[in-house]
Amino acid sequence: MSGVPVQHWNFGIGPITCHAWNKDRTQIAVSASSNEIHIFEWKNGDWVNIHTLSEHDLPVTGLDWGVKTNRIVSCSQDKNAFVWTFDKGTWKPELVLVRFNRAATYVKWSPLENKFAVGSGAKLVSVCYYEKENDWWVSKQIKKPIRSTVTCLDWHPNNVLLAIGSCDFKCRVFSAYVKEVDEKPSPNPWGQKMPFGQLMSEYSVGGWVHRVAFSPSGCRLAFVSHDSSVSFVDSTVDNTKSQHLRTIHLPFTTVEWVTENSLVTAGHDCSPVLFVVSQDVLKEVCKLDIPSAAKSSTINSALQMFKNIDRNAASEKVNVALKTLHQNRITQILPHSGTTGNVVKFTTCGTDGIIALWDLKNHPSLA
Repeated sequence: MSGVPVQHWNFGIGPITCHAWNKDRTQIAVSASSNEIHIFEWKNGDWVNIHTLSEHDLPVTGLDWGVKTNRIVSCSQDKNAFVWTFDKGTWKPELVLVRFNRAATYVKWSPLENKFAVGSGAKLVSVCYYEKENDWWVSKQIKKPIRSTVTCLDWHPNNVLLAIGSCDFKCRVFSAYVKEVDEKPSPNPWGQKMPFGQLMSEYSVGGWVHRVAFSPSGCRLAFVSHDSSVSFVDSTVDNTKSQHLRTIHLPFTTVEWVTENSLVTAGHDCSPVLFVVSQDVLKEVCKLDIPSAAKSSTINSALQMFKNIDRNAASEKVNVALKTLHQNRITQILPHSGTTGNVVKFTTCGTDGIIALWDLKNHPSLA
């Protein structure tokens, strides 16, 4: 990353809460804090808006694009979720019976894309699957012992286990086994028996859990919370204990594994931060955003500023731009290029309306 400008785009649609890529990364779906989902396509060196999906009534809170089935799932503050299927040049929505009485907050396809999970402010998660007999999407709900809004979730690679983060300062791992669509799961380090809704593990932290992520193997779990900490569980060592690494940064809002031993976080500090697991201990490596050299050299302190006012009877314009690429909170990290266990490039989106593409190739800490 040494001095190379990070590729980034401003889509001109306002603060971006979430984004999702298609299989070959030629199209991107973004939500800009409104009820609309914009789909852009890369044409002639620029992003062109080719579809606008506006079935939701209130701001969209979650998006995921299934690369195997080419279906998009979305959820919104209007308590609904839709599965979008591309047919004859248009995206057609199918309403999902999620059975919420509060806003939906997060959505994600399972690895096999035969079901998906939706979190909500109603202190529950709906695991949704397609019922062929009745030709609609139905759901089963995980309720206990969640005591507050579900903020995030992530699927284990085995398509059964589901990690859930919530505002009750807890991260939990549940079984989301649905006998109608799943094969019987085999025992793994997280547990032996896995009936639907079974609580496998529970971890406490010092703040709301903003994002949770399983490692490529599914043996490790990472989550970030509002106390500026990054937490880490290795189920092969002890699935009842978590390591909490308190950092000097502002709170992180998102986390993603890039290899089995390294992960990237980002949040209110507006810069991605790289962490590695070395000898079963989580360690911070560095910020991935290189600060720009452009800063005001004429005003280097408040004292100097007042001296200038006194001498020149005028105040100089103060540059308030951040030294980072993102000028506001980063809301999401997504893998872009590479394999599941070796992510070479990833993208971030933020409330400054920018989507940035970061390159980890040849990074010394990942060698």
